Amino acid sequence: MSWLLAIFGLLCLAVALSGLWPPRNPAWLRMPGFFAGWLASELPLHGLAVAVLGCAALSAGGGLDAWPGRLGLGACGVAGLIGIDLARRQRGAGEVLEAGLVEGLGEDYRASISADWAAALDEPIEAARVLFPLGFRDPRVERISDLAYGPHGERNQLDLYRPAAGARDCPVLLQVHGGAWTYGQKEHQALPLLYHLAAHGWVCVSANYRLSPAATFPEHLIDVKRAIAWIREHGPEYGADPSYIAVTGGSAGGHLAALAALTPGDPEYQPGFENVDTSLQACIPFYAPFDLVDRHSIQNDDGMERLIAEQFLKRPLAEASDAWERGSPIARLHPGAPPFFVVHGALDSLAYVEGTHHFLEAFRASGAPSLAYAELPGAQHAFEVFNGLRGQHSARAVLRYLAYQLSVARAAAPTAAGTGAC
Repeated sequence: MSWLLAIFGLLCLAVALSGLWPPRNPAWLRMPGFFAGWLASELPLHGLAVAVLGCAALSAGGGLDAWPGRLGLGACGVAGLIGIDLARRQRGAGEVLEAGLVEGLGEDYRASISADWAAALDEPIEAARVLFPLGFRDPRVERISDLAYGPHGERNQLDLYRPAAGARDCPVLLQVHGGAWTYGQKEHQALPLLYHLAAHGWVCVSANYRLSPAATFPEHLIDVKRAIAWIREHGPEYGADPSYIAVTGGSAGGHLAALAALTPGDPEYQPGFENVDTSLQACIPFYAPFDLVDRHSIQNDDGMERLIAEQFLKRPLAEASDAWERGSPIARLHPGAPPFFVVHGALDSLAYVEGTHHFLEAFRASGAPSLAYAELPGAQHAFEVFNGLRGQHSARAVLRYLAYQLSVARAAAPTAAGTGAC
């Protein structure tokens, strides 16, 4: 039992340390280090409870009878202290996100938001959801599942979230799931954001798309464009106002969302529906890879390059550099880009935040007029998947950002459906 307590304590300590310093090297440790750090940094109180209960049970069973058990108990104690620190770091997420909005939109940005949004802008964090972070359902929201938007079966289906009390002329948010372009499902990501916005007057759409290796880029992006076309044609049937569509996504989904926002009407990505308006009014990419070429040598191994060359683009960089450039949002920036709100975790060990820094520099240099950015200290990749503090604060910040952008856009177009929620 002493050795079991030692192993348990050291495992708890390793997981907690991954929350503070997620490993990037060696490459084989990156994925397990991510999962450990992700759980430690996003569910620190749950991890603390596991450590305390596990150590108590093993100690009661005789785990402290020999020195390995006492070592394990000490490791558990250190892991608990780290867990408390990780929980403390989460608490500043709201202030960091608000500071990013203020810097990007101006100190008085809230004054431009329609009064219709006033009650929604500062909705308090729900403590019960922090304790039960996989609880997403909301009685204020109706979900309609598995609507077909294209010809490719399950991979061309979408889920729609809308106000349960009724939807009419609601602005739209399109969510593009992540998964390294090779896996992922529409119903598994960004649920805190989708339910929060739908509860406050948005129609939210979460779409599947074709995946590699069966699909080859740009087929993934074509599907995203096809989902936009579906919203423009069929959105009003579900209470949506197709004149205002914002797009979001995490990781590979953030990459596709950014490309969709930067390439409106590009016929290469709209085969058979070239004349459909696929413009987007705002883009909120989370922890996205913006540069497939890796022109600034951010990646410290060739894993990403192999993924792109063998499964995503299926052509090596040396032979198809132009295709890699066209698939890189950093290379598609232009002065007419829609407003962007970029969000990234400072401790992301899969999509490195340094790549986002270069994207921000290129965005500003492009002459595009509107950019906001928030970098969350202590946050890993996929930090907003849970309904924890960072997930809830992120959803509320996105609502404030979109309320501002929508209010400004509709104030400039008096014939629009209004400035507030549906």
